[in-house]
Amino acid sequence: MNWDDAGYLVSKNRYNENSIIAEIFTENHGKITGIIFGGTSKKIKNYLQIGNKLYVNYNAKNSSKLGYFKIEILKALTPLYFDHSQKLLCIASGMNLVKLLTADSQSNNEIYNLLNNFFSILDSEHWIKEYIFWELELLKLLGYDLELNNIVQKEIVNDKINYYVSSITEKKNVPNFLIEKDNDSVDIKNLLKGLKLVSDYLEKSIFKPNNINYPSSRSDFVNLLK
Repeated sequence: MNWDDAGYLVSKNRYNENSIIAEIFTENHGKITGIIFGGTSKKIKNYLQIGNKLYVNYNAKNSSKLGYFKIEILKALTPLYFDHSQKLLCIASGMNLVKLLTADSQSNNEIYNLLNNFFSILDSEHWIKEYIFWELELLKLLGYDLELNNIVQKEIVNDKINYYVSSITEKKNVPNFLIEKDNDSVDIKNLLKGLKLVSDYLEKSIFKPNNINYPSSRSDFVNLLK
């Protein structure tokens, strides 16, 4: 098995003294795991920032064996944000969600296109707000649509519209920007509420049922915004 493709580095782990095991979400083959020999060398390791776009040549004896990558850098995207700790953690969080929630070796052009759009979001004036919608779109593409517009209820409190969802045990407020989707700026308090709403959904509906530990990268990102 031998093919060439382009993709985004979503995870890496040291394999031995000289090599790493990488997961790359590719355009035509989906998320693929392979060894990068010499991945710890000075020549290669600088390319291997989570989120960077790579050109990869993949070789494997057969589909049941772990193959290996030869890589070239296409776009060094993550280093652009080395001086912005919040955006660096956002990259780590977003790529880790792709790693955790996508299946191996299943191509998905919609998710690949979503990854293509990720870094333009970071350059947006309202990048945190745009990232929350990016997460929601990722979940929708993977079959975990929150369908907020279909489940929220509306009330007027002190002449202001409030949205909420309710169950037998609780009533949970939904930040207005998630429903109204206007172009106005949103204060950090409501952005954090939006992130928490998605966090709760991830934890209760996806991670716990699938025995996945809540990712520390997302917790670190949210905590840094507080």
